[in-house]
Amino acid sequence: MKIIAFAATSHKKSINKQLIEYAAQLLTKVDIEILDLNDYEMPLYSQDKEKELGHPKLAKEFLEKITNSDGIMISFAEHNGSYTVAYKNIFDWCSRIEPKVYQNKPMVLFSTSPGSLGGANILATAVNSMPHFNGIVKASLSIPSFYDNFDAEKQILSHEELNEQFKDAVSHLNHLK
Repeated sequence: MKIIAFAATSHKKSINKQLIEYAAQLLTKVDIEILDLNDYEMPLYSQDKEKELGHPKLAKEFLEKITNSDGIMISFAEHNGSYTVAYKNIFDWCSRIEPKVYQNKPMVLFSTSPGSLGGANILATAVNSMPHFNGIVKASLSIPSFYDNFDAEKQILSHEELNEQFKDAVSHLNHLK
């Protein structure tokens, strides 16, 4: 079993990346690869750029990671109520190669932010849109007030109830066939 995981942001010290790294530690029955969107920087997608460049090698490589996985775990950062440019750009390029980007893969989706909503708006957007791109959302969870609920030193969720909900969500990827 192979799971790919990533924070849907290019911020090198992203709290969503910390959340994904914690989630990866909880996956015990699978091989997990954590991707960094900084490794997949491409020109901003446009039809003109696509006509000029074709499909970038990095988009093909990212899509191949999805193709070769058995499941996907993503933690979404919210920028101005929407996806980050880093995520949206790679998604747009990949969708031009394979419109059903997520290829019937089971997914667990998260979001977090320093605020009390924890990126809940972008998480709702992601949960609602994934089925249109053949993503099968098995679980999702927003973690509010990241700095109050995550122990940075131990790299774990310190809020007991949230931690149990988080572990339950992650467990959906431990039980894939």
